[in-house]
Amino acid sequence: MQLAIVSDTHIPSRASEIPQPFVERIQGADHVIHAGDFDSKGAVSNISNLATELTAVSGNMDPHVGFPRVVRTTLGSVEFVITHGIGPKHNHTQRVLQTVSEEANTDNPVGVTGHTHEVLDTKVDGIRLLNPGTATGAAPAKRKTMMTATVDAGKLTVSLHELE
Repeated sequence: MQLAIVSDTHIPSRASEIPQPFVERIQGADHVIHAGDFDSKGAVSNISNLATELTAVSGNMDPHVGFPRVVRTTLGSVEFVITHGIGPKHNHTQRVLQTVSEEANTDNPVGVTGHTHEVLDTKVDGIRLLNPGTATGAAPAKRKTMMTATVDAGKLTVSLHELE
């Protein structure tokens, strides 16, 4: 199973579109995870039209897009807990870890978050945390980033993609 993992697209408040190389990766994925801050119903519609399947959460800039704040899903036998991670930057990782721990049904879940616009791929207390950054390079980011992942026989392999 091929996944595209994006967050913080912020269209139209901070960006006008997702870069074409990222659009192609989203279209080529079996499933897309969006960790919030679409910024508009139009941006949700655009991503939905690109994605074969979409799992998404609302971010702090998404009061009317209709997604929950936390979603748990299993894709290719890997459990994902997705949350935007709303709140101050200084304890973001701890907040996300707590949410993932509370929501997960397995011992080795993968947490997907956004909010900080900073790329993260780390493991803490048995929980792998992924933050794809911002697909549009929305401020304060200095680059456009997203992740792709392959789930094969319960193993997750993640790649980072970035554009200036």
